[in-house]
Amino acid sequence: MKGIAGKVTAGLPTAAKIDCVDNTGAKIVQLINVPKKGGVASRYPAAGVGDMIKVTVKRGTPETRRQIFNAIIIRQTRPFRRVDGTWARFEDNACVLVNEKGDLQGSDIKGPVSREAAERWPRIAATAKQIV
Repeated sequence: MKGIAGKVTAGLPTAAKIDCVDNTGAKIVQLINVPKKGGVASRYPAAGVGDMIKVTVKRGTPETRRQIFNAIIIRQTRPFRRVDGTWARFEDNACVLVNEKGDLQGSDIKGPVSREAAERWPRIAATAKQIV
């Protein structure tokens, strides 16, 4: 995480339903854990844009349903402050499925990708059509 300035507000708590916007076959996923997240006692972990999370597929193809995957959040509806002082928010919560190293499992991303996620994960930046 060296070189990334600022702190994104964690707008997605545990058990949040998120749209999966890649072409892996998953449509709706549910956040089950945020690895490498130091927290507070009795507080459920929450994630924000650019965080890697563990998800389970709730709606999608029969091959992907009820399986656990890693994902990276690329959009969130909760407003977050950028380093230059502007506030950013998106219309939906969206993620893409990845492997342990952050490589995309799909080959396409639908919709814009936040700049914070693109700076942190180069493979997502290379695949994204639009970075906001």
